Amino acid sequence: MPTAPKEFASLLELTTAIPDEAAAIAHFTAIRWKNGEYCPYCGHDKIYHFSNLRSHKCAQCKARFSIKVGTIFEDSKLPLRTWMLAVWFISSHKKGIASTQLAKDLNVTQKTAWFMMHRLRHAARTRSFNRRLKGDVEADETFVGGKDKNRVTRKRGDKAKAVVMGMLERNGELRAFQIEKAWDVIKEVDKHIEPGSRLLTDEYQPYRKAARQTGLDHGAVKHSGGEYVRGDVHCNSIEGYWSQLKRQIFGIHHWVSRKHLNRYVGESVWRYNRRDVTEQFRFNEILAVTCGSRLTYPELIA
Repeated sequence: MPTAPKEFASLLELTTAIPDEAAAIAHFTAIRWKNGEYCPYCGHDKIYHFSNLRSHKCAQCKARFSIKVGTIFEDSKLPLRTWMLAVWFISSHKKGIASTQLAKDLNVTQKTAWFMMHRLRHAARTRSFNRRLKGDVEADETFVGGKDKNRVTRKRGDKAKAVVMGMLERNGELRAFQIEKAWDVIKEVDKHIEPGSRLLTDEYQPYRKAARQTGLDHGAVKHSGGEYVRGDVHCNSIEGYWSQLKRQIFGIHHWVSRKHLNRYVGESVWRYNRRDVTEQFRFNEILAVTCGSRLTYPELIA
């Protein structure tokens, strides 16, 4: 059975705890097989181990494999330790890391770094969306795109900018994703907020209709009239997240295409929902979800 994964709280401690490829394999093995060994091909739980500690053989189907088979690392020529450094950067940097900077840090091409980050975003995408938000839930939307002075029109719903909607449970989790039409907020409110909750928004009309159709209590502040807080009715928390998201997009990546916007938003949401846990917990959690289908380059650029 694999040994327990090593502990660390900083990049320096990570590189000390995992100094080489053998240590990286041992750390990943401990995470992937924490509930017991199994064959990635047939699922059998009796495994033979070769002396190099990098190869294994299933007692049932006789297939030979490494610990990377069946994960996003399977077809990668990069060492597992290099992948782990990328995992650290995406999980510990509050606003993420640019592919150009990652390429320099890992000594790989920018194209390789960009693909690595998208694979990790795909693996670490938020998996708790099945649980509805409850209690007091703030909802708002924001535009992501070019500067206003470069836009032909500045009307709400202008397709020159993408619209991202967010819902934040106070003292709880965040949901955020791109929507195509303003009135999509109605179905998203119904999908993500538990009946009996209270919806807190600005005066935007679709939220009023969403509250009526879903039977939610609704509290709204009138931003157009200079009102931002009325008692405990406000949407300042979700607006604070928008500033963080935009600092990530414009400050780190500088530009994000509409095609891949949801991936970057998902990365940001993943970190936000784990803001109160340790660096190592986020690091190991990404490694734990790297099993399963992997994003291929043709799929990414299709």
